[in-house]
Amino acid sequence: MSAAWPPEGTPVSALLSVRDLRVAFGGKPVVHGIDLDIAPGEKLALVGESGSGKTITALSLLRLVPDAQLSGQARLAAAQPGAPARDLLQLPEREMRGVRGREVAMIFQEPMTALNPLYPVGEQIAEVLQLHEGLPAREAHAKAVQLLADTGVPEPARRARAYAHQLSGGQRQRAMIAMALACQPRLLLADEPTTALDVTLRVQILELLERLQRSHGMAVLLITHDLNLVRRFADRVAVMEQGQLVEQGAVAEVFGNPQHPYTRKLIDSRPARDVPPVPQASSADGPLLQGQAVRVSYPVPRPGLRGWFGRDAFVAVQGADLQIARGETLGVVGESGSGKSTLAMAVLGLLRFEGDLRIAGQAWGGSGRQDRALRRVVQVVFQDPFSSLSPRRTVAEIVGEGLRVHAPQQGAAAHRARVQQVLAEVGLTEERFPALLQRYPHEFSGGQRQRLAIARALAVQPQLLVLDEPTSALDVTIQKQVLGLLQRLQREHGLSYLLITHDIEVIHAMAHRVLVMKDGQVVEQGDVAQVLNAPVQPYTRQLIAAAMSGTE
Repeated sequence: MSAAWPPEGTPVSALLSVRDLRVAFGGKPVVHGIDLDIAPGEKLALVGESGSGKTITALSLLRLVPDAQLSGQARLAAAQPGAPARDLLQLPEREMRGVRGREVAMIFQEPMTALNPLYPVGEQIAEVLQLHEGLPAREAHAKAVQLLADTGVPEPARRARAYAHQLSGGQRQRAMIAMALACQPRLLLADEPTTALDVTLRVQILELLERLQRSHGMAVLLITHDLNLVRRFADRVAVMEQGQLVEQGAVAEVFGNPQHPYTRKLIDSRPARDVPPVPQASSADGPLLQGQAVRVSYPVPRPGLRGWFGRDAFVAVQGADLQIARGETLGVVGESGSGKSTLAMAVLGLLRFEGDLRIAGQAWGGSGRQDRALRRVVQVVFQDPFSSLSPRRTVAEIVGEGLRVHAPQQGAAAHRARVQQVLAEVGLTEERFPALLQRYPHEFSGGQRQRLAIARALAVQPQLLVLDEPTSALDVTIQKQVLGLLQRLQREHGLSYLLITHDIEVIHAMAHRVLVMKDGQVVEQGDVAQVLNAPVQPYTRQLIAAAMSGTE
């Protein structure tokens, strides 16, 4: 028998009142009876580590979780005064389709996978307007262009014709926001809306959400592991641990005087600087990585009829100079589109470039056979381990792949021993994970998958690791663990790191020197303390100010 509604103490003005929400899969509970209220126009943050149940909770409110067993109540107040509230968990599916997107909308965590790759983004936004508001195709398209303009997308008419892969990360996120806000919903569920965005884009997206939230008067449920973002954006915060709400209240109250041990653990998980001194190298050795006047360009079609007769060039990296000593970490920061990832791809020999670029005194030759020895010297850890690890291969095959290419003469037994050794170095052992070598990536958490990616890179004993946003998709406690692991591995093996990141705190924790990029150019570089504490360039000051805005 369900409890009387509304329960005692429920605000009568609540837009959404959730009581005893439980979610289970195959009879195994993952969300354990949570209670939550969101008032009209309120900004509530739901925080916790990966696997705490925060995303499942949000998706369950819209009944978007396949094969989930849901119980409890989630009452959405009616838009018309005096009309009865509706329980989202009990509505027929046909009525729920009218709620999704029109009254309650969602910004998904990864726009690249949430947006349909086969249709231009403008068509996808227009589809929402045609479905919920019955607009004709021409009018829906015009409104889609206006929505893109309202969310700050440059050249909105042209971008509306673009596909998701043709937009930058920030533009894709803005397109997702435009789609979510197309019908002016009363409640917006924002699932990690700034994950993997650089610091200035984070601030821009937050300011955009705040502006749109005020202008539309909508409530926002923000799902995030970024505590700086919570401080900057939310009115109230609710903390989840292992499917349970352990603490909630005003942001200033919870962050200023946390009551639950888990909340205190989250707040204390900021990265700590632990940088070993760079070993003294002989003059004969020289830097491990040396780049001079590195230039990377892409051919792009000319507009109009001129496109029939030739192509223009887009210069992604313009004459960059950089070097990394043995045992040193060079951090590279900049906004999306600044050229930092392109520079990393050039260092890895995955893009053609002009200029001089040498690793351990050797230059890339341009052929697989010629470059094989150099690929053992430099390895990479990608941003998203879930997409960079093959879902069809076991741990043994993934981690041992480099050994089969670079050391085939060692044999299967030696490869297996090396795989077990390097897995143990990153904290993955058979004692903690029975049948470890036979498992697949989906059987691990995000932090554990990143450890697998690091183990794969370390298996061939490289001298330089390119770390492309290695912690951007991880929650704060796992981020601290992975950074600690990388710091320890650098001390033990004398590794050099080229660290690509948008997180100034990660740069401060890991790097000896930092290089700042803007529009393909290196605008400033130097010792971390010097650049972060006394930046010379206005752009560097802007980046640091944006990073610090959420920590105050």
